[in-house]
Amino acid sequence: MSDEVRQDAIERAWLDLVATARRTAAEGLVVGTSGNVSVRVGRLVLVTPTGVPYDRLTRQDAIAVDLDGNQLLGDLAPTSELPLHLEVYRNTGAGAVVHTHAVHATAVSTLVPELPPIHYMTAALGGPVRVAPYALFGTEELAENMLRALAERTACLLQNHGTVAYGDRLDQAYDRTAQLEWMCRLWLTASALPGHAPSLLSGSQLSEAAEKLRSYGQPD
Repeated sequence: MSDEVRQDAIERAWLDLVATARRTAAEGLVVGTSGNVSVRVGRLVLVTPTGVPYDRLTRQDAIAVDLDGNQLLGDLAPTSELPLHLEVYRNTGAGAVVHTHAVHATAVSTLVPELPPIHYMTAALGGPVRVAPYALFGTEELAENMLRALAERTACLLQNHGTVAYGDRLDQAYDRTAQLEWMCRLWLTASALPGHAPSLLSGSQLSEAAEKLRSYGQPD
């Protein structure tokens, strides 16, 4: 790949990343400068900066690191959750990662060790979504807890903190984030009626849904 083509790919990926970060704020998944987004371009990982409102980011603010966390592009400091993003890229085939502080998902993370299988879209995330034990934000301990919760999953909850979801592309990572928040809201709503407990899907029902979801949507 020539330098010119590579620079063009980096610029396009950065603009997509900023648009996704702004979408997390616009749709209520984060407040202020909380949460963060990353996308992989070859051996580089583009990430949102720490403490900068997304609406202020421009083309010139692009930040990139390698998989060891060495900053190779940009003057702004990367997100404090860089260890979390890098662990996902080192251990999965992820092309993009979205981390949010979504309200319903964070609420669920304080109540149960995993989100009960309230809807068949649980299967789209690999199975019941686990809650990673609490650890201080920005630490290797949090990244390690998250990685265990993500085993055979594409999303998890972080206890008293928020969500992490990854995908091949930014839009897929974002969609999984939004689905997780919706399922958490659904479970909280269904669980709120005194004297009633929501029906949950069995393992066989989730497997059946997973099989059908493989052929869902338009062909590539």
